[in-house]
Amino acid sequence: MKHILSLGAGVQSSALALMVAKGEITPMPDCAIFSDVGAEPQSVYDYLDYLETQLPFPVYRVMEKDGLLEDVKRGTSGKRCSNPPFHTETGILMRTCTVDFKIRPIIRKTKEIAGWQGRKPKEPIVTTWIGISLDEIQRMKESRESWIEHRFPLIEKRIHRYQCEKWIVENGYKKPPRSACWFCPYHSNKEWRRLKDEEPEEFKKAVELDKEIRNGVYNTKQKLYLHKDRVPLDEVDLSTDIERGQEAFDFMMEECDGMCGV
Repeated sequence: MKHILSLGAGVQSSALALMVAKGEITPMPDCAIFSDVGAEPQSVYDYLDYLETQLPFPVYRVMEKDGLLEDVKRGTSGKRCSNPPFHTETGILMRTCTVDFKIRPIIRKTKEIAGWQGRKPKEPIVTTWIGISLDEIQRMKESRESWIEHRFPLIEKRIHRYQCEKWIVENGYKKPPRSACWFCPYHSNKEWRRLKDEEPEEFKKAVELDKEIRNGVYNTKQKLYLHKDRVPLDEVDLSTDIERGQEAFDFMMEECDGMCGV
């Protein structure tokens, strides 16, 4: 049985990896896999560089083709592309980006590490560790592959996201950023504002992409938006939902594959 940690370089998966390094979760994984969609904020890539120096097992970085961002840009010219959950005038697009650009390259690398050839094994030969915390338990999903089983060590230990942050700081490690594409339509107002204030170059790129997708991608003819208010990103009121007198809703909880934002 191979043990592979799915590493997003965000709070939860980073805490999980560091807890393993400290011997608080066993056994030691054979490796970690970071699936690079090519659109993480620079802070995430910087933290991943740091994290690799703290871990006693290798971290493999994988990418599907040339990344999600380039795929979306092809879509704006009418070519087939993967769909992030862009907001439309009537709802939200069905999301395919997580499967296409997160899960697929991880599965391909996992198969390589497992080393099996021929027919697909009917029983698990790999355990994939996923850094979902107790407060996001609804994101737990069984593996779609017969030869892979999922394990959720943070849930086993009844650990919440805030406890992950606390543990990281108390053990002398650098605090990780939130892991998510800089143009993710699931961003809350709080996250958009953080991006604008702390990573202005990434926010500027998001504003430009928001304009590029306005007239649709591939065979989607509706006007598309990055923000849930369905107005241009550089015109959005980025006060939090609570400040605006609205009920807060975390769209990331709708990320049902449990592979983003950890």
